[in-house]
Amino acid sequence: MAAVSAIQVLGLELEKVSKKLTDVFEYDDKFFTKIQKRPVEVISNRLMRLPMTLQPGGNFGYFDPNGGDMGRGSGPIYDKATVTSVWMREAFEYTKQAEWGTNSDTKAITSLVRDLTSRAMKEIKRQIDAQTQQPGTGQVGKIGAITTAGGLDVLTLTPEFGARLVRDQQIVQVFDAAMAVNRGSGEISNWNEATSQITIPSVAGTIVGDVLITQGITAPTTLPALLGVPYQHSNASTGVWNGLNRATNATIRSNGINGNFNALSLPLPRLAINAIGNRVGIDNSFDPTAWMHPCQKQAYEEIGQLVSMIWKQPSEQSLNMYFDKMQMAGAPVMDHFNWNKTRIDFIVDSVWGRAETLPIGYYKVDGRSVFEVRGASGGVLTADLFYLCVGMQTFVTNPAATAYIYDLAIPDGYV
Repeated sequence: MAAVSAIQVLGLELEKVSKKLTDVFEYDDKFFTKIQKRPVEVISNRLMRLPMTLQPGGNFGYFDPNGGDMGRGSGPIYDKATVTSVWMREAFEYTKQAEWGTNSDTKAITSLVRDLTSRAMKEIKRQIDAQTQQPGTGQVGKIGAITTAGGLDVLTLTPEFGARLVRDQQIVQVFDAAMAVNRGSGEISNWNEATSQITIPSVAGTIVGDVLITQGITAPTTLPALLGVPYQHSNASTGVWNGLNRATNATIRSNGINGNFNALSLPLPRLAINAIGNRVGIDNSFDPTAWMHPCQKQAYEEIGQLVSMIWKQPSEQSLNMYFDKMQMAGAPVMDHFNWNKTRIDFIVDSVWGRAETLPIGYYKVDGRSVFEVRGASGGVLTADLFYLCVGMQTFVTNPAATAYIYDLAIPDGYV
């Protein structure tokens, strides 16, 4: 007679499920949260005007008091920048079977609907934070390499952002580099931040150098997305900034310091801070914060490590060869993994603002915020939808009070 084996008693054994639900991804929304805390300007669908004095006016010179001609004068030149809200949404959907299978503590460690609604706000804020890093075109990635197999494209995105600005299950559009041709779109799977790779269904004609555009932006060069940091912090002398011509209004350009693809060096941050002072005056109290990807924080730290010296006291001490609190030319250092790895932006809180037509919240119709999905027959599918949406725009009131360092070398190890 054979002994009862472990396999034979599996039907009697209790299955243990941990009560802790662990997220294996991040909800970093550090910069958007900072902007969200700024005083908001509530606006309608009409353009919001930002009045600006572009030129001081006056005609200075010497004169002859003995009957000389003193000449004519002039006055200030005024104009306005304009902003209007853009509309963003995050859609969530679940089946009734998934809801009913998790709607009590005896069935599941948590309710699907309760968990989904609790994390929905965090997800849309994370997505908006990613949008603050694009230049108003909706661009959230650039293709650096392509591998196609089995009807799927594995895209390796270029390292300035990698795959940081996109998420699993997000639908993205593939445009050519000039953002004039929409090659198609696909839903992201196998999102891998560590390797900067994503997978989408194959899009015909995709080549290296093409860009990924957020869903809903049909004309990236003319239909604006959120006007993010690269739009506001730009020293471009072509194009427009909130309705004003950059070519004829040098006063609306930011202060850009070219890193020339070299490693960060100490003169660059000081030059950026001084560029602000040169434009807005030494006595103006503009206090910038240096925002950067942690890779540039590491580059700055390595400069400090080269000149540091340890003084050992006659007692037991812990060793820390790293710098936890940093300032860069007097500006506090703020690191953020969503930031462009090749840039350091000197953000002045007092000149950044947010215009809002609709605050973040549930999309509602007649008090309802959850909607059934309809099938091809016209009948109801056993699935529900809900949306979070927002109508807003970011703006800067004084581009001269902003500065950034661009085209820095990315330290080794950061893909």
